[in-house]
Amino acid sequence: MKIGIYGGSFNPPHLGHLAAAKAAMAALELDRLVFIPAGVPPHKDLAPGSPDRAQRLEMTRIAADQLLMPASTEVWDTELHREGKSYTADTLEEAAARWPGDELWLLMGTDMFLTLHLWAEPEKILALAGVCAFGRTEADGEEMFAPQREFLSRKFHAKIATISIPGLVDISSTRLRELLAQGKGREFLPEAVYGYILREKLYGTRADMKGLSLEDLRCVSYSMVYAKRLAHIRGCEEEAARLARRWGADEEWMRRAAILHDCTKYFTEQQHLEICERYGIALSPLERATDKLLHSKSGAALAKYIFGFDGIYDAIFYHTTARAGMSLEEKILYVADYMEPCRAFPEVGELRRLAYTDLDGAVGMGASLSVQEMVQRNKELHHDTRAAYECYGKGSQA
Repeated sequence: MKIGIYGGSFNPPHLGHLAAAKAAMAALELDRLVFIPAGVPPHKDLAPGSPDRAQRLEMTRIAADQLLMPASTEVWDTELHREGKSYTADTLEEAAARWPGDELWLLMGTDMFLTLHLWAEPEKILALAGVCAFGRTEADGEEMFAPQREFLSRKFHAKIATISIPGLVDISSTRLRELLAQGKGREFLPEAVYGYILREKLYGTRADMKGLSLEDLRCVSYSMVYAKRLAHIRGCEEEAARLARRWGADEEWMRRAAILHDCTKYFTEQQHLEICERYGIALSPLERATDKLLHSKSGAALAKYIFGFDGIYDAIFYHTTARAGMSLEEKILYVADYMEPCRAFPEVGELRRLAYTDLDGAVGMGASLSVQEMVQRNKELHHDTRAAYECYGKGSQA
């Protein structure tokens, strides 16, 4: 197996890091890519006021997740647990022990590559791994790479690969931190990483969670879920906006509801229960035992109490179960969630037709499908779903 080792302070990880990672994976045909946030970088001190180790680890995890390759990527925290400076030679020695017999490749940018012979134990580094250097700008081409590649190959018998990535995001972490403190720089970051920075108020940002723009709300919400969920959330938002225009609801409020409806989707059971207890949400035994039901309750609580959107509380609270006597906003979010463009089940075409011609009929169809699914799986049906079916789906046929 070929494994890429991509270390750095990742303070913060930005789009340039991800573009370089993808290019290296393709060029080297890597089977696995391992991101390793540095504990104490040996070549420079972390900037004053930098996030702590746990925060840099989480930002790196969020960034790596955006590659949507969970089987081929991981974040390894070995350097964050090591005392003293994080020397690459030590990390590669650990990597060789962790993956014995596998082919290791150390990934780095131009500046690091040009000074590699000055690092601690370069001979050990180059004996344990090949090196892949990637140009961060148009100027970082063969003319710059060739002398160092030839020197390292001759002196250390090193295995070297160099690649240029035209159009690669070219910004230093120092400059990016400066921009973030000025309320700028989001264009250089994955949305979810930027959202985490806003949530944690890192790098001098001072976002008010109850006063976020739609753009910032998206980023914050995206930072709370796995990247594999983003296509669904985006699809639900656009569908909810279209349905709002069709049926006369407030489009911006429906966008906010859709953006937040799954924000706690991947929380642990304990996190769900703590949120519900904190905000006085009474849970039935079925809800306590079912993650799919819990996330709508905890998500509604965060929408109201953390993000300040009282008006979309019920829409999120009932978006999984539906209920009898739903408001227009509740119906729209429930249906949008059920039939957004990523959904692919046999009845979805008819559900989409109904959504724009008979909204109550679409709610009823969704409730009917949920009843059928629970019956087929021999699962307990939530009382609100039963009530929604009886209200909108001709429950007398059950």
